[in-house]
Amino acid sequence: MDGGIRENDISRIVDLDRAHIWHHLIQHKPFETGEPRIIVEGKGMKVWDQNGKEHIDGVSGGVWTVNVGYGRESIANAVRDQLVKLNFFAGAAGSIPGAIFAEKLIDKMPGMSRVYYCNSGSEANEKAFKMVRQIAHKRFGDKKHKILYRERDYHGTTIGTLSAGGQDERNAQYGPFAPGFVRVPHCLEYRAQWDLSGEAYGKRAADSIEEVILAEGPDTVGALCLEPVTAGGGVITPPLGYWERVQEICKKYDVLLHIDEVVCGLGRTGTWFGYQNYGVKPDMVTMAKGVASGYAAIACLVTTEDVFDMFKDDPSDPMNYFRDISTFGGCTAGPAAAIENMRIIEEENLLQNTLDMGERMINNLNTLSEKHSVIGEVRGAGLFCGAELVQDRTTKDPAKEKLVQAVVADCMTQGVVIGATNRSLPGLNNTLCFSPALIATADDIDHITDAVDQALGRVFS
Repeated sequence: MDGGIRENDISRIVDLDRAHIWHHLIQHKPFETGEPRIIVEGKGMKVWDQNGKEHIDGVSGGVWTVNVGYGRESIANAVRDQLVKLNFFAGAAGSIPGAIFAEKLIDKMPGMSRVYYCNSGSEANEKAFKMVRQIAHKRFGDKKHKILYRERDYHGTTIGTLSAGGQDERNAQYGPFAPGFVRVPHCLEYRAQWDLSGEAYGKRAADSIEEVILAEGPDTVGALCLEPVTAGGGVITPPLGYWERVQEICKKYDVLLHIDEVVCGLGRTGTWFGYQNYGVKPDMVTMAKGVASGYAAIACLVTTEDVFDMFKDDPSDPMNYFRDISTFGGCTAGPAAAIENMRIIEEENLLQNTLDMGERMINNLNTLSEKHSVIGEVRGAGLFCGAELVQDRTTKDPAKEKLVQAVVADCMTQGVVIGATNRSLPGLNNTLCFSPALIATADDIDHITDAVDQALGRVFS
């Protein structure tokens, strides 16, 4: 590692971090006697910490973000060149990279046509919710204002998006929440809610959404917000028949279908967007993390032209447009980075690599399940994989969270970064999570799963 920082500088950085930084998702009491982890450098699939220790990153920056890997000079150069030319102007005006990326993005999303720029996945989902509410006021006398969301799904950290949060532990202590958000059941067949299997289970899980719509009143429900593959709620791939039935239900009751692609978008599942695995046609799609692989902050809300037209049909009405703003949606670094990020995915054929390496990871994890009975089920799509750990395969009692985290810690000691469901579902934070960069090689995948093999052997011996 050559991070350009001398040892004495690193010691000072650690002291400054300990004194002043409020880290995400972590208890700070241990830092009173120990060191926080500082990531100093990244290249390809690897990162190095303040002690010079090398790690292979199996979760793309910790939160499913660095899709094309670290150290991409071409993205950094594109951002630098754009910032010198124009760094920012409010989104009421356009920009050159904004227009170019919008065209490239829409080209990957048949049926969609309009891009609203903002700066985080939470914000993108918040914008979508506000559009649904404004449509309800404008067209339905405020009746169709309710937004349905699914148990186990996650849509962001704001109070609005937490109101659509399907993870009770993540929501805890942050209420009261906004009214008008209604939960529908999850679709995880492994923890079945109905005595069915396969496509029959998928259709039944979708039918439960219709039951909620009928109970609430179809004239009150404006939108349904779902992840194509549930992420932090356990890496849940939908059962056969689910998405087709969801689409039918939305059309039947004139409910806007909002798909949250913040994790799955831009290649994570081996298609440009996760929903494209299932043949559905959304009205709204939100995305963030992989759009620029973390090289710049950017998020997008993409809509159909039909949705867009609802905000310009009466120009004489001063309230007849989407009266909203995202300050940092006007930053040009995001779309500049996103253009180059997309070019890399295309030119390096990373969608196919994601399918190939995702298949290898699933196969490796299934092989581990033959050796370690603690693995209850392996799930995933592309390079977005999970292994649910249980105490007993027959009862499916979840493995204790402390032991699941011990597996993560053991892998970290081996120099392999993996994830696990964390502060999400009471008693069900028991799924190991894997989302290596789309550039992963067979050796990378084997390295990650070999570390898991060793960790499981030590923790559950």
